[in-house]
This record gives sequence, structure tokens and C-alpha cells, in this order.
Amino acid sequence: MSKQIIIRSDTISLKAELNDSHTAHKVFDSLPITGTVNTWGEEIYITTLIKAGPENPKEVVEPGDIGYWPPGSAICLFFGPTPASKGDEIRPASPVNVIGKIKEDPTQLKQVKARSSITLEASSW
Repeated sequence: MSKQIIIRSDTISLKAELNDSHTAHKVFDSLPITGTVNTWGEEIYITTLIKAGPENPKEVVEPGDIGYWPPGSAICLFFGPTPASKGDEIRPASPVNVIGKIKEDPTQLKQVKARSSITLEASSW
């Protein structure tokens, strides 16, 4: 079953899809999720009440990956290098569970300002 979502802020609306992992199911079952935008390089993250442990965690991710960061109970949206990156790679602060992928140009996330609001909600596109 496809778990399609929309990521919305006051400046962008992006289609995304969650994968079939246990963590992604927890996130999907908690939708809609609204949070305050925090930025770390070219990563947006929002803290949540969702609790999940490591699940095939990745130290390096791809542009457009949606991750869950277990230490901070945070959903992370990756669109470019972070302060921990080496070269052009995208490296989270510590390994994340990759739970999905943004299906449109993830660099649109550059338009979203820190401390603004962002929402993830279920969608059928």
C-alpha cells in the first residue's frame, strides 16, 4: 500500500511517499503532523511525539530523503549538505531511519524559514 503524503508550509507544497518500514507506519498513523521548522545546514527537522528505535539507520542520505532521527524523535527532510557533511554528501547529525522520499525537487525546501510551521499530511495526490 502506497503511503502518499504532502509536505506543506506557507511557501511550498511537496508530494512525498513513505516506505513500508515500521517507523514509516508509525509516522503515517500519526498524520497530520505539524511542527516548528528547525534547520541544520540544508536539512529541515521537526520534533514529534513519535518514539521509534533504530531501523536500518543510514549515516549518509540522498537529496529528498525523509528520515526519522531516533535520539531526537524528529522527522528530517534532507535537501543538501549539513554541517557534518564531507564534500557533497548529505550526513545527518547521527544515523537516521530513512522512511520515505520527496517526489518533487527537494531544493524547494530552501524557501522554508526556520521557526515557521510545516505540516505533513496524508494525501492521495
